[in-house]
Amino acid sequence: MRLVQFATADRQGPGALVDAGVLDLGRAAPGTPDSVVGVLGAEASVRDVVRRAVAAPDPAHVLPSDEVRLLAPVPRPGAIWCIGYNYRGHTAQDDPEFPDVFTKPASAVVGPQDPVVLPPVSAEVDYEAELAVVIGRHAHQVPEPAALEHVGGYTVLNDVSARDWQRHGSQWTLGKSFATFAPLGPAVVTPDEIPDLGNLTVEARVNGETTLHGSTRDLVFPVARIVSYLSQVVALRPGDVIATGTPQKLQHVLDRGPRWLRPGDVVEITVSHVGTLRSGVVAPE
Repeated sequence: MRLVQFATADRQGPGALVDAGVLDLGRAAPGTPDSVVGVLGAEASVRDVVRRAVAAPDPAHVLPSDEVRLLAPVPRPGAIWCIGYNYRGHTAQDDPEFPDVFTKPASAVVGPQDPVVLPPVSAEVDYEAELAVVIGRHAHQVPEPAALEHVGGYTVLNDVSARDWQRHGSQWTLGKSFATFAPLGPAVVTPDEIPDLGNLTVEARVNGETTLHGSTRDLVFPVARIVSYLSQVVALRPGDVIATGTPQKLQHVLDRGPRWLRPGDVVEITVSHVGTLRSGVVAPE
């Protein structure tokens, strides 16, 4: 399933992307929780009802795509955990022993149809293309072989970053925390839709030019290991998001030198089998 959070002029709730538009799960499957996170964390019997509704969508409950607005599928995660330098080739160093973990605040999250707003206090705003994990079941001190059982689905996250603010101290958090710096979506894709988690293409385009291209087969710490590692410390809860890191930009892009985001830019991030997240960039009001 490809679960979304949608809004119309008179209602909002969880939906599923289908060929004809967005299936309104609240009407197609009465009793469905009122959010994507609720669906992911629901009992198996509830998820089975939702799956049957999505497998044979009733046209009466399908909303045309141009009549709905897609919101962030997880609008306010309990936590956003991020992994730095998690693709081989992102640095010249050998593989680290442990993941490099930092966080972003939930207040940075925006949806797939919202802009990235450039803050007036930063002149060096950049983008990062990331496969994001959405936790579906409580996970605390889980072993790596069982870690994926706690994943509800996968989505796309743009870890927008103010590089100048990252250099203000030894920690990166402030440079990652401006409002609109965590575009998320458009859908949470359930694990059964992913044929090979270890071989997904991760790509970024700016104004139509491909600037970044990698594969999850180059992850230093794969998803199961990250989930297990974090769960040794924190109790991961349904709706928590883990951003798994970004591949390095292509060499010809690096050779040109930094090109920071400007008003009018369009950043598209695609993770194969998961989706494309498209964000316009605007100046501060």
